[in-house]
Amino acid sequence: MRRLDLGYFVRPAEEAGTEHPRVEPVLAYLVGTDSGLVLFDTGIGAADPETEAHYRPRRRPLAAALADAGVAVGDVSLVVNCHLHFDHCGGNPSFPRTPVVVQTAELAAARGEAYTFPELVDFPGARYEELDGEAEIRPGVWIIPTPGHTAGHQSLVLRRPDGTVILAGQAHDFASGFGADHLALHAAAAGSEPPLPPHSSWLPRLLSFDPRRILFAHDCAVWEPPA
Repeated sequence: MRRLDLGYFVRPAEEAGTEHPRVEPVLAYLVGTDSGLVLFDTGIGAADPETEAHYRPRRRPLAAALADAGVAVGDVSLVVNCHLHFDHCGGNPSFPRTPVVVQTAELAAARGEAYTFPELVDFPGARYEELDGEAEIRPGVWIIPTPGHTAGHQSLVLRRPDGTVILAGQAHDFASGFGADHLALHAAAAGSEPPLPPHSSWLPRLLSFDPRRILFAHDCAVWEPPA
């Protein structure tokens, strides 16, 4: 597995909930399987002037990032998007006729108004493989719905000899957010007295894979279990 740096954007302070704007990386992941290369997310797509001014993105070309990993765009056999916002599916038009795995709910939302940019979704040669829920898409490679950021958000689970790795996309913005979610579940399971924070409904299923590492789309930090 190889993490790809595809640039960054600047989240305004009012969205970040902080005093200052926050610069966030845009990360994709290249995964080697016995059935070919899988690419999880494809970077920042072209946007309208208003969005460009709002987020001030800096893009790193997907082809260059793949080349640094020793592969070409045409070597990718499958694309998986955690969701279809423009900073996650921007390189999808580079993959005509390559299957793109998404949740049915996510694709329907992306084809609605004011969700993403239509040319990043229904580009010439677009070929979608829609899922309604979880599925093992390759031996040892699972898609697990992780709704929250969007209703159709999904994560990729990789069973590996050295332990399970989960590509969680934007299920949480940061590894620390996932850690807080994990601790909320742990405290509830241990019988801690309320009030307690809620935890994500999908978290027990994700943890059932006994992950050794969890990686994210907008955070270079990695979550690892405390024990």
